Amino acid sequence: MEAYVVDLEARLAALESDNRKLRRINAALIERVESSASRRDDSYAAFQHSVVLAEQVRERTDALNQAMAELKASNQLLSDARLRAETAHQHLIDAIESISDAFVLFDKEQRIVLFNSRFKSFWARTRARIGAGTRLSEIKRLAESTGLIVEEHRSSGDDEHLIYRLQDGRWVQVSERPTREGGLVILYTDITEVKISETARREQALAQKSHLLQRAVDNLSQGVAMVGTDGALELWNRRFLELCGLAPIGAHRPFAEVMAESELQLLTPDSRDANGRPIREVEQRLFDGRMLEIRTHALPTGGFVNTFTDITERYRHAEALRESERWIRLITDHVPALIAYLSADLVYEFTNKVYEEWYRWPRGAMLGQSLREVHSEEHCRRLEPYIERALSGESITFEVAETNLTGQERYMLRSYVPNRLANGEVVGIFVLIRDITERRRTAEALHQAYQNLEQRVRERTAELTTVNDQLRREIEERAQVESRLREAKREAEQANLSKTKFLAAVSHDLLQPLNAARLFTSALLEQREPTASAGLIRNVSNSLEDVENLLGTLVDISKLDAGVIKPDIASFAVSELLDNLAAEFRQLAASEGLRLDFIPSSALVRSDTQLLARILRNLLTNAIRYTRQGRILLGCRRVRQSLSIEVWDTGIGIPADKLGEIFQEFKRGEGARPNQDRGLGLGLAIVEKIARMLGHRIRVASQPGKGSMFAIEVPLAKRAARVRQALDTPELLVERLRGARVWVVDNDAAICAGMRTLLEGWGCLVVTALSEEDLARQVDNFHDEADLLIADYHLDNDLNGVDVVASINARRAAPLPALMITANYSNELKQQMRELGHTLMHKPVRPMKLKTAMSHLLERHG
Repeated sequence: MEAYVVDLEARLAALESDNRKLRRINAALIERVESSASRRDDSYAAFQHSVVLAEQVRERTDALNQAMAELKASNQLLSDARLRAETAHQHLIDAIESISDAFVLFDKEQRIVLFNSRFKSFWARTRARIGAGTRLSEIKRLAESTGLIVEEHRSSGDDEHLIYRLQDGRWVQVSERPTREGGLVILYTDITEVKISETARREQALAQKSHLLQRAVDNLSQGVAMVGTDGALELWNRRFLELCGLAPIGAHRPFAEVMAESELQLLTPDSRDANGRPIREVEQRLFDGRMLEIRTHALPTGGFVNTFTDITERYRHAEALRESERWIRLITDHVPALIAYLSADLVYEFTNKVYEEWYRWPRGAMLGQSLREVHSEEHCRRLEPYIERALSGESITFEVAETNLTGQERYMLRSYVPNRLANGEVVGIFVLIRDITERRRTAEALHQAYQNLEQRVRERTAELTTVNDQLRREIEERAQVESRLREAKREAEQANLSKTKFLAAVSHDLLQPLNAARLFTSALLEQREPTASAGLIRNVSNSLEDVENLLGTLVDISKLDAGVIKPDIASFAVSELLDNLAAEFRQLAASEGLRLDFIPSSALVRSDTQLLARILRNLLTNAIRYTRQGRILLGCRRVRQSLSIEVWDTGIGIPADKLGEIFQEFKRGEGARPNQDRGLGLGLAIVEKIARMLGHRIRVASQPGKGSMFAIEVPLAKRAARVRQALDTPELLVERLRGARVWVVDNDAAICAGMRTLLEGWGCLVVTALSEEDLARQVDNFHDEADLLIADYHLDNDLNGVDVVASINARRAAPLPALMITANYSNELKQQMRELGHTLMHKPVRPMKLKTAMSHLLERHG
């Protein structure tokens, strides 16, 4: 609008200038006509010229009138434009006054053109004069010199802004936008409330993190104590107090004073040994025989953290390993051959006494040394081609000349045997060296004798006889050595097999007391009245469950190694297995703050139900153990003629170089949940052994930091021999058991008492007996009314529960349904129970499974 007005004014000025010129021309023409009127000869020409001039004057006058009309219209438009511009300017002022932010408009010279009252209010407490024309640089200087701005920040994120804290405590955020003419618009937004809310949230988050940190520390299996820079105890957990034998203590007590009250020594980053070297960890035996490992870690910000770990079991395992190594060394040290083992990096990890004496090294000094550190460069260069062939996977034997302790040259027969993993990777070399000097010299003598046979046949006959005798004796000695080696190996294998069979055989005696304790704790946990010791009872129950799992795992490994467990392959619907597992582990996952998703399947498969369930339980347990947050997925997919049952998690994942080790025994993963025990590292080893026994393929895939997937491929079947039963609720199971008359026969009084306590808690009428005769005395020679008989398979006097059930039912008009409890996992017993129609349950007995089995038996038999 302003440009239009300027254009109209320019056109008006040009028209006025033309008008003045036309008036001067008109006046000059009239004067000329009048002056030339006296000349009569030119009268006609003058008249004609005047007519032309009059026409031109008229035309110019018309043009001038039209220009004047246009000028009048332009003036009207200019007036209207000015009015609209003033109105728009007033609206702009009203608009910037109505916004909640402080507003400033600068021209292209960065001078103030317009601002609102909120911007002016910032300077109310200062003496600075801010007005139209003030430059931006002057405003920044005044803000700094007057102390208007106390603090300056820059916001994070994609759209960065400057944030100022003013002297009156308010916070403002600055937003700058350029105009089309090169100017600048600045908005100052008051964010004081936002900053106050953000500070409150930050303080709340810090408090919550502090609470979570304390809870996490309390759930650690290690004792933890954090000491501040002033030497005062800042943070600790209950495990620290328990291991140190301390009563509850107050905060900010000196750490040295607290440790003085315990039997443990004080360890800090400043601790030194007798030689002045820093001590970072110590091992200390407690008065009760336990072994503790104490470590100290300095913090970057000052202070330190001490950890206290119970390493009793690890210490005992180390002692057992040292004892085993002592026996191995005792055997190999008496073998007349040089024996050693080199890692893939050519580092000595084992040498026998003969090997160390041959190369003049003290006892045990070669261990951990590199091959190039032990032998000369020339010796290593001679052996290098053979070592490379052995590391490539080839077993090789060759001869080489060496010098002994007395400087004599001896011929040695070296054998390199590669140590392969299951995947074919070579991780080391077994070295066997034998002195064949006499045999070599005999061979050389024979060769020399053959060269001069015709001339010296008579002279060498006696010598050859002697040499042959020596060779025969050497062969006999070698045969004796090999015989002793085979005998030692056979004895070691027999000892290992005996150990395995012993563990598999004593499983019943190991699980008997745990079974009784499990029954008692389950009965206490199911009492309706809460007690003050409910937490302790639940802790005892959890500890018993951990011990049961531990013993069960060890016994399973032993039974698998001894070949006691045989698969019972049958066709069944996979849903009857997966539905129960999903219901069980969904509750377990929820207790750990995780979500378990389950995708049902209607497929039919062929496998052993119990062994397949054991595999999936171990995989689900591992998924929960190593998943800190997120979810776990259990589902199936068809792969050719098999069904792939898969367990997915969003846990810590497994590095690619560790995937080949996870199925080895005693290999435990890192990063388990803080409240989860990592176990012995046998879970996946059991999975691999059972899968190999069943002929099922195990697949694993993982991405560190994102999660893992374990899958087992089970053959599909065309029809199932079993019918899936509907799942009953716990309330329906208890209602079905209420009032049931149950007889229990077990030769262990503790189990009888525990079974009575548990079943009576469910509303059953229970009679317990240690033998068949004891039960007969209590129930009128088995004529009393009863609904169910529970019997232990292993009884006194070489009796078993099958015979007792048969004897009892033979004296009754109507046989009782029987539930047999045992630690025997043999397929023969399973087949016998199936033929007799009895229900079989393995120890340790889980209350929920016992309740379900009893309910189904009572329902089936009316």
